[in-house]
Amino acid sequence: MANTSPGNSITLRVSAPSRFTTTSELAAAAAAAGAAVTALDVAESHHERIIVDITANTTDEDHAARVSDALEALEGVTVLHVSDRTFLMHLGGKLEVVPKAPLRNRDDLSRAYTPGVARVCMAIADDPALARNLTIKRNTIAVVTDGTAVLGLGNIGPAAALPVMEGKVALFKQFANVDAWPVCLDTTDTEEIISIVKAISPVYGGINLEDIAAPRCFEIEKRLRAELDIPVFHDDQHGTAIVTLAALTNALRVVRKKIADVKIVVAGVGAAGNAIISLLVAQGATNIIACGRSGAVHRGDNHADPHRAWLAEHTNPENFAGSLHEAMPGADVFIGVSGPNVLGEEQIAAMAGDAIVFAMANPTPEVDPVLAARHAAVVATGRSDFPNQINNVLAFPGFFRGLLDAGVSEITFDMLVAAAVAIANRVDDSELNASFIIPSVFDPHVADDVAFAVTNAAGSPLERTNS
Repeated sequence: MANTSPGNSITLRVSAPSRFTTTSELAAAAAAAGAAVTALDVAESHHERIIVDITANTTDEDHAARVSDALEALEGVTVLHVSDRTFLMHLGGKLEVVPKAPLRNRDDLSRAYTPGVARVCMAIADDPALARNLTIKRNTIAVVTDGTAVLGLGNIGPAAALPVMEGKVALFKQFANVDAWPVCLDTTDTEEIISIVKAISPVYGGINLEDIAAPRCFEIEKRLRAELDIPVFHDDQHGTAIVTLAALTNALRVVRKKIADVKIVVAGVGAAGNAIISLLVAQGATNIIACGRSGAVHRGDNHADPHRAWLAEHTNPENFAGSLHEAMPGADVFIGVSGPNVLGEEQIAAMAGDAIVFAMANPTPEVDPVLAARHAAVVATGRSDFPNQINNVLAFPGFFRGLLDAGVSEITFDMLVAAAVAIANRVDDSELNASFIIPSVFDPHVADDVAFAVTNAAGSPLERTNS
């Protein structure tokens, strides 16, 4: 799959002869090299030469180099500099801390800090519950990772995980006005992670676990939920499950099938796969085959991992024991949360009529969506450059907004389902089609609808603030 993407956007500054046809020649050369030109600006103009900035989407670093070479090949053109726009966005990080209260004079300082702050401290010491109202706690969560399962990149460590966590924090703020902070831990020891999160928890109103590899993530979430009085949410599990259920609900509407009647093949039995399957089973799915690296999870194996044992007990009713490829013939739905290119066109062609394919591995899906679309009725990915982007950002900002507003610590299946229904319902009957089964991540009402649904499912209904 070689599609240009804003994630690989570059700006090339070139020096070229000053003539009427220069800009069109530059644009044509970049396009001929496969770049998607998005902007062309004359930065400087002189009597013999002009300086032009060409911004274009490419597929990867090698493609960017080929685009640069194509411009250099033009007579009289020199490429002065190539800037990677994604790296430029990350210079200095993507976050800053801005105070809510102005500190303009001694009067402000005396109330925000010493001596006045001491009175607030003592009030909280006398009644710790006041921390929720008198500190950042009521609207702040920690985004915690150990960097062992970052996107589709695997175990890259806490420092390399930080740009992803910064992005997650920015999304919380942008879409649900939830204040969050990245906490990247330089340890993969389960007990140490649990201990650290418990130790920092007084500051936060919730904990979002992120990109922690299975099976440790299950134990960490379970223990923290039992030992903390604030909500603990593993987005890789439950956020993914929510948006998958929402998308599948609408995809099944498109093809006029029912969840209880379809054969579902899931590739990936880690954190996301387990949570998706659990939620689908709770919603009435009866024929799911879960496939890991060694093939289908079935009752003939000895499963030391309790989560694999649960899958073997509650899925695969015919106890199929073959490979992922062998499981695909006749499947109505494929859900991929595994790795790149695990399926080819042949496997999609073997699925049932009006098939649904969710290839959600990032950045490279389980199957090329263009090839999948030749045979499947509905195709979705986790990418923003194809229709039907199944992205957790539809779920986690509003979900935490609802948890914080409701002031609850327990997360229930009812909340997860309510959030999925709220997302699915953002696509009405007049909009629903094979290329639009899930709302845009920029739909301004999604987070509010999810928050409203979560607070009602929690038994703390709030007045709806949006249409």
